[in-house]
Amino acid sequence: MTTATAPRTPARSSSAARRPALDWRLRFGGLSLIWGFSFLLIKVGTEGFAPFQVTLGRLVFGTGVLALAMAVKRERLPRGVRTWGHLTVAAFLLNALPFSLFAYSELTIPSTLAGICNATSPLWGMALSLVALSEDRPTRVRVAGLGIGFLGVLTVLGAWQGFHGLDATGTAMALLASLSYPVGWIYVRRTLAGSSHSHLSLTGAQLLLATLQLAVVTPLFTTAPSHFAVVPLLAVAALGALGTGLAVLLQYGLVAEVGPTTAQMVTYFIPVIATAAGVAILGESLSWSTPVGALVVLAGAALTQVRPKGA
Repeated sequence: MTTATAPRTPARSSSAARRPALDWRLRFGGLSLIWGFSFLLIKVGTEGFAPFQVTLGRLVFGTGVLALAMAVKRERLPRGVRTWGHLTVAAFLLNALPFSLFAYSELTIPSTLAGICNATSPLWGMALSLVALSEDRPTRVRVAGLGIGFLGVLTVLGAWQGFHGLDATGTAMALLASLSYPVGWIYVRRTLAGSSHSHLSLTGAQLLLATLQLAVVTPLFTTAPSHFAVVPLLAVAALGALGTGLAVLLQYGLVAEVGPTTAQMVTYFIPVIATAAGVAILGESLSWSTPVGALVVLAGAALTQVRPKGA
């Protein structure tokens, strides 16, 4: 989920100069928990609503949080047709598409597997950046990490036993969702890097556009729910307000304070928390290959983030 947010543009010096009252380590831990539990919340949400409705609700609540933050800080939405055009694509690739795919995937796969699939985003990102971004050099360590990571994916999926008992469609959707994030980030880096607009302004506009996209699509593929179950509704509200809105604010605060490399480390805690939550709270089953494969995936993902000395 770490890549579900708006473009990384240079933070304003005034905001970076303010040191938050809460230590960054506590905020880092809070962000890990929020995103780790997001997969459980998606699963609970789909028990009462259609996947597109879960995504739409998530975006509505998330956009509401950012709108409130923008009002407090007196931020305005970005201007310019070109910027809004790029943000429309970013909203689809980083929010509307992956959020919907994860919601649909959890109709047939456990939240634990969805969380582990999300951890493959750095692997996809490294593979794509070698082709699309000339500044990313294919060092031996990074290529080895890519290979190790995908061996971990095969372990999680139980490739040696012919993927027995695995729902191929749901798993493919979760993996495609994780692929959508780095595709979106590469697009953002090529089109919006260095924008003069603030993080909050761009993120707010991006989530607003994603909400509008889902508002158009959802009525075409779903019917309005006859009743609103309390627990799924609360899950969707928490998924949006915490897992999307508050998480974005926490992430950018961490990036501004400790840098993107340290902030991205949250990626390696998400599958651990998602797995623990799925097993402990939802009672999902767990074979030995799932945690072992997840550890291999995380090890490979960590290697793909190793930069050459002097880079």
